[in-house]
Amino acid sequence: MMRIVVCVKEVLDPAAVNNYALSGGLKMSADGRHPDVAAIPRLINGYDEQALEAALRLRDAGVDCRIVALTIGSDATAMLKQCAALGADEIVAIDPGATALDTTGVARVLAAWIRSNGGADLVLCGRQASDDDQGVVPLALAETLRHAVTTLAKDVSFADGLLTVTRATPEGDEVVRANLPAVVTVSNELGAPRFPTAKAKMAARKMNAEIVPIDSLGIDAAALTPQIELQRQVVPQVQGNCEFITGSPAEIAQALMARIRAA
Repeated sequence: MMRIVVCVKEVLDPAAVNNYALSGGLKMSADGRHPDVAAIPRLINGYDEQALEAALRLRDAGVDCRIVALTIGSDATAMLKQCAALGADEIVAIDPGATALDTTGVARVLAAWIRSNGGADLVLCGRQASDDDQGVVPLALAETLRHAVTTLAKDVSFADGLLTVTRATPEGDEVVRANLPAVVTVSNELGAPRFPTAKAKMAARKMNAEIVPIDSLGIDAAALTPQIELQRQVVPQVQGNCEFITGSPAEIAQALMARIRAA
């Protein structure tokens, strides 16, 4: 049976963040490094949801697999229950406690859990997180695990012992094949993820996430010392203006082209 680990992250709702920014209501907290998020909901990172969808499509295609949804943060149980409702067989949250982690630290913690819990044939991650847009963790995770890695997947399939990944690149689609184990990052070109059924949601409510203390993973504390530290975040001044051009299609096109040329 193939073991698939899907790494997921809980983030602030990007649409809500954008709306608050446009209305001038997005404020930074006293430390100057994090937004004041009292009224902003949290949800699964969109790319990570598509990574889970890629795992579920492998199962739908007949691959005998067990899917584990893995996150860092003991307060993300609602997100993990959503993963369970979608079809994850196991949900796990690593509790970092007071440990501050940068991207390298996150990768090392995820790798330590994977190694200590039977390994993984395939690790699926979103191409990047919507809150920091770095896309560093999957690559660092592959390096730490010594797994093959490919990025920007729009399709993932497995047959005859080989993993086939179709990558969405600026030059067009690219098809690569690899032996397992491997790490793959999934992009939005995969397509819209499925919605859980009401029955699956009810079943997921009874499913408890395994909470793993970071101290139980046996990681040297020095290896988790952040090499990059966030100093400050700034909310930019954003203005949104919308003007409707009226008239016939030809008149609208002419007026629009005139505005573009003037700009």
